[in-house]
Amino acid sequence: MSKPQRSDDQQDSVAKMLASIRDMASALFFPPKNTVRCVCLPMFRIQVARDVGCLLEIDPSVISGTCLPMVLSRRDRHHFPDFAVNRAIGTRLVDAVPVLGKRTPPEWVREAAQVLGYHYETYQEADLRGDIRLDHARDLLQYAAYRISLGGRVRIIITLLEESGSSPLSSCLQTISSGHDAIAITAALALQRFIEIELDDAGIEPDTAIFRFRG
Repeated sequence: MSKPQRSDDQQDSVAKMLASIRDMASALFFPPKNTVRCVCLPMFRIQVARDVGCLLEIDPSVISGTCLPMVLSRRDRHHFPDFAVNRAIGTRLVDAVPVLGKRTPPEWVREAAQVLGYHYETYQEADLRGDIRLDHARDLLQYAAYRISLGGRVRIIITLLEESGSSPLSSCLQTISSGHDAIAITAALALQRFIEIELDDAGIEPDTAIFRFRG
């Protein structure tokens, strides 16, 4: 067999491995279901990967992301990063690393990513435990599929925030409407980056500060 033929066969084999991993991941479900910045079918192999995906959704520097985007290879070894994350400064390959298990990325992965022009980073499951931002991200993403209309009341909120700089959550909810829809609309506005909610506090309370999205 000639070298070009072997190369083609190897590429086909690696492509099949990636397709198989994507198929297996797409058959799994880790809540929450919805995404906003993901530009492909959401696919997560483990819960911690879904958790990292939640955090990326509320990271204001993230433009978009792709799940299981490619294969990194060195000789006959292969690695499948969990995400490719697009930011204004470039694209990073990202892995979610569980506390227990056999998915610790090999040492050569960072260099392999750099050879292809990507930065590489990992999120450790141990660092996510008790992360209040993760809790808030999960809550917000329950409303990711909620459709909002930029009607009069929503425009009033945006104008109010532009004029005052910030407003308590309770005031925004009262301006929109009462009940469940007000919460859904506020969450959707945050996910779609019309407004920002202070997510580093211990809990989202009536006096939680709301800002016009600052990018």
